[in-house]
Amino acid sequence: MAKKKTEQKDSFEEFEEAIRKEGKETYILKLYIAGITPRSQRAVANIKEICEKYLKGRYQLEVIDIYQQPTLSKGEQIIAAPTLIKKLPKPLRKFIGDMADTEKILIGLDLRPALEAKTAEPK
Repeated sequence: MAKKKTEQKDSFEEFEEAIRKEGKETYILKLYIAGITPRSQRAVANIKEICEKYLKGRYQLEVIDIYQQPTLSKGEQIIAAPTLIKKLPKPLRKFIGDMADTEKILIGLDLRPALEAKTAEPK
């Protein structure tokens, strides 16, 4: 019985630690664009707006032009641009497009649960 209480306490402590860390993690994001096209410019503006609104002070965004640095895009297996990659916190996620669908980005960045987004939609 003592072992079970210890296991429960460890689980509870892990849970409390996760709660303390929630909202404090730094997001490492890389946005791959293809030159200075209107679509690339929209993607940069949209993701910066999302980051400033929902991740202010706890994100690093690197914008990489695949024409200027083609070797970086090969390493990430970029097949379309613009592509946003969330490196941290895990899990790794990729988004393709101009980042205009804020809800989709928030869900993918784990800033909004998918269930919450579905119930927030007008019926």
